[in-house]
Amino acid sequence: MSNPNPGSPDKEPATEEQAAQTALGNTERAEAETMPRAPETPAAKPSLGRLFLDNLWAANTFTVTLLSLVLAMVVGAILMIISDPEVLAAYGYITARPSDAINSSWTLVSEAYGNLFKGAIFDPDAVGFNAAMSPISETLTYTAPLVFTGLSVALAFRGGLFNIGAQGQATMGVILAALAGFLLPLPPGLHLLVAVLAGALGGAIWGFIPGILKARTGAHEVINTIMLNYVAVYFLTWLIVQNGVQDPNRTDAISKPVDASAQLPRLLGDNLRVHGGIILAVLVTWAVAWLLNRSTLGFELRAVGANPDAARTAGISVTRTYVLIMVFAGALAGLGGSQMVLGTTATALTPLVVAQIGFDGILVALLGRVRPWGVALAALLFGALQAGGNRMQAYSGISLELVTVLQALIVIFIAAPALVKAIFQLRAARTARLQTSLAKGW
Repeated sequence: MSNPNPGSPDKEPATEEQAAQTALGNTERAEAETMPRAPETPAAKPSLGRLFLDNLWAANTFTVTLLSLVLAMVVGAILMIISDPEVLAAYGYITARPSDAINSSWTLVSEAYGNLFKGAIFDPDAVGFNAAMSPISETLTYTAPLVFTGLSVALAFRGGLFNIGAQGQATMGVILAALAGFLLPLPPGLHLLVAVLAGALGGAIWGFIPGILKARTGAHEVINTIMLNYVAVYFLTWLIVQNGVQDPNRTDAISKPVDASAQLPRLLGDNLRVHGGIILAVLVTWAVAWLLNRSTLGFELRAVGANPDAARTAGISVTRTYVLIMVFAGALAGLGGSQMVLGTTATALTPLVVAQIGFDGILVALLGRVRPWGVALAALLFGALQAGGNRMQAYSGISLELVTVLQALIVIFIAAPALVKAIFQLRAARTARLQTSLAKGW
């Protein structure tokens, strides 16, 4: 049997009416295409406020960091509530009188965070200049050494190395700074300069050791720096009780006090602790930012950190770069350690003079996303938490360890941006920033 429509075996033949409609439609489309078109009106540009809101709720670095702080404070508030027996007692009869539980929780949390703010930023009830400036003075005092140790970890990380030894490098820095401070009889200005440089030298020496081991033998810098932390701490403990170092008027483990000529000047008078170390921290932050983004050495450092094999192929000495990275990182940590004895925190060596600034520097570097100015801002936040936590403990009865928990929570949420984006349903950033930093070698 023959097919009535061999060209289209799966369709029925078109009727005369369908053919006429098809021809009419083709004619109308042809006329529409030949007709002159009206000029298209340009799309209205979004307002500046709309752009700000769109970018604010996009999953960018600023938004994720800010919301991480919010989440940390919320979790911290929950921990305050469940750790207070009086507030928990009010939850025992929440079905009968829910207002008691809500009011007691709000009072506890608002008072705690209020004292955190008053101890770190400003106390509205303060009377007099010293009382009004005391919170910010304490914050800046805690911030100064954290800037240096945070930059130490961040600089090494940008070069592809994990500097876990900032604590040991800071310890060696505080040792040499203190020894220069009470053993060398020098005039005031020169004495301070020599003591600060001695602190940087001590940290640089302690950074050179893992750097040369990494470059020459391939020994992992994490293991080396961790072990050197213990060596530095025990060396400090031994050195303090040696003749010529220990305070002759004391029987406990404490060294001679640093001479006044080697101490950093106070910026707001003798009654406030903030000292010139914070100015030095800002200058060093600018110098590290310039080194990374504007210098040839910074270009080589970032190239090695991104891909050592490609950098070696391009003619960059990876061995030399690894050593320089750890030397610079150690010098920065040593400067942070020198702040602890040349500033207002202490004037003599003790076994705990460095506190935990080296390990806190790792958190500061992570929170600042290993960018110099981000590290400085993260150090300021940690300094504020430390200063405000002291008042929160004294006035609200909140344990100081809770401040450490807040710091840890902030870092956890910062390190898990996908979790923050999922909780707040953040949109993806509209444009991705081009990764052209390696091209900035000028």
